[in-house]
Amino acid sequence: MLDEKDSAILEELIKDSRKSTKAIARELGIPRATVHDRIVRMEARGVIRGYTAVPDYVRLDLGVTAFILAQFDHGEGRSQRDTAEEIAQIPGIFEVHLISGEYDILLKVRGASMEEIGRLVVDSLREVKGVARTLTCASFSTVKE
Repeated sequence: MLDEKDSAILEELIKDSRKSTKAIARELGIPRATVHDRIVRMEARGVIRGYTAVPDYVRLDLGVTAFILAQFDHGEGRSQRDTAEEIAQIPGIFEVHLISGEYDILLKVRGASMEEIGRLVVDSLREVKGVARTLTCASFSTVKE
């Protein structure tokens, strides 16, 4: 478990992974060396798995986001996990989650337009063995990601 200082440091890194240890130390009132040591320990323990860039998808011509629910067909002779792993390889699919409920797989997709996302669904996703049916929900805007 994380103590209060580790949690505060991690929260700052989640907001901005490029923030320097000096800036985090100043903001939290903790010595810089302590911040550095705690980050190194969290990395070693696997609490921090990596750092990433957050792209501006609009500038990359991927400004349309949709969520797709996919129903798994158990009669296709393959596992749900194998189906999900194949789906994960399709360009334009950014997240793949195995879920419970009426649908079995939740996808986050991005494209330049709804037409492009439609092509992804019809021409790629529905061709994957094990996908029985899909439901696509367009995102109007992203409040938090």
